[in-house]
Amino acid sequence: MTASLAAAFAPFDDLARQLLAHATEGDDGSHDIAHILRVFRNAMRIHAAEGGNGRVLAAAVLLHDCVAVEKNSPLRAEASRLAAEKAAGVLSALSWDETDIAAVAHAITTHSFSANISPETLEAKILQDADRLDAIGMVGAARCFYIAGRMGSGLYDPADPLATDRPLDDKAFAIDHFETKLFKLAEGFRTPAGRALATERHARLKHVLELFLDEI
Repeated sequence: MTASLAAAFAPFDDLARQLLAHATEGDDGSHDIAHILRVFRNAMRIHAAEGGNGRVLAAAVLLHDCVAVEKNSPLRAEASRLAAEKAAGVLSALSWDETDIAAVAHAITTHSFSANISPETLEAKILQDADRLDAIGMVGAARCFYIAGRMGSGLYDPADPLATDRPLDDKAFAIDHFETKLFKLAEGFRTPAGRALATERHARLKHVLELFLDEI
């Protein structure tokens, strides 16, 4: 499976064959190989417009979720740092240059919304944009509901779906997460190509909520 899946990461399929075994852990379907591949495609689309070191970017994408930390874990803000440390070890074992290892580790450390660390390199900015694109749009909505189910949350508050007279609580209700986080993501994209894609997906995410509210 890994060999055939690696072909989807062309032109970095050889790198994927080396790194896919390290790319994920646990059983979180919102941070699985399908997510890694979507982020890779987002990243390559942005990379084609913005440039940067493709090999560093591809490695950072492949390993950005190599440590699994649940959304409700007190260690959530440390997830990207832990992933960066693991990634550095994996690449060191493959005899990567220390400069490139540091570049990959920086991109992984700064990609996370929870970590709240600004990316300084182009590759880090592209990874952050590519990962956040997967949190908005249709896939972002699907991931939001998946995670809500995984965490035992309800879909919405039947008495006050839009939190007109209550505090937003995305731990209790899935659609509250649209306002607490997802609708805020589009304004923080780092690259022009990423921002253009985010504008499209933000509009789709708004439409998803409109349709959801119409049906309830």
